[in-house]
Amino acid sequence: MTSLQIVLAVFSGLIVGFSLGLIGGGGSILAVPLLMYLVGLNRPHLVIGTTALAVSINAYLNLYPHWRAGHVKWKAAIVFAIPGILGDFVGSTVGKLVNGKDLLFLFALLMLVVAVLMLRPGKGGTGQGYQWSAKDYKKVVPAGFVVGLVSGFFGIGGGFLIVPGLVFSTGMPLIMAIGSSLFSVGTFGLTTAINYALSGLVAWMVVVEYVGGGLLGGFLGARLATRLSGQKRVLNYVFSGIIVIVALYMLDLNISALHL
Repeated sequence: MTSLQIVLAVFSGLIVGFSLGLIGGGGSILAVPLLMYLVGLNRPHLVIGTTALAVSINAYLNLYPHWRAGHVKWKAAIVFAIPGILGDFVGSTVGKLVNGKDLLFLFALLMLVVAVLMLRPGKGGTGQGYQWSAKDYKKVVPAGFVVGLVSGFFGIGGGFLIVPGLVFSTGMPLIMAIGSSLFSVGTFGLTTAINYALSGLVAWMVVVEYVGGGLLGGFLGARLATRLSGQKRVLNYVFSGIIVIVALYMLDLNISALHL
């Protein structure tokens, strides 16, 4: 890699870390196109494996400031993640068999769906009174598996699915879902990364550069999430707009190479 590519990789990591710290998701949905089109790593499956590991590490690191702020409900986070590991392994195994350009095209379509879903009013409350109960198992376990399956197939941490999944299955406040989701984001991403690494599809130095930038970005994002949790709708509009722009760009680049 050139010196410019290294700088761009660190900068991309900062953006990814900021996104994870701020809304508990969006890491891979930005990391994949940033690594491909900004940094210039042009092998789709290598990009997916690399970003999965980088986002996983960043998510675990960003978990700490949210835990310190009281935003992590560990039982819900762990129960959601365990079935998600199985779903993620199945999804990532299938994803490696899909043509890279096709996978990126489908990924861009998913980004557009996510952008729309993020604009819908959240179902979580704003209070701090959530407590885990036994009845949550019935919804959290299947929700974790499905999100893990989708996460593994596209090689993403899945935070943008985990957050609403936790809100829907437990009714916890949105800020707690953001903090708690990072455990699953890290776990799902690590599962995908291990699967891809076994096939030699991880660029290790890029991971280091991404994580380096993600440390600062995650710290800033977590602080801002705490301060602006009451203005979540504004953040959703901004982030959804970014997702739409990037998704349309990816669709334009990959639609001519479809093998569907």
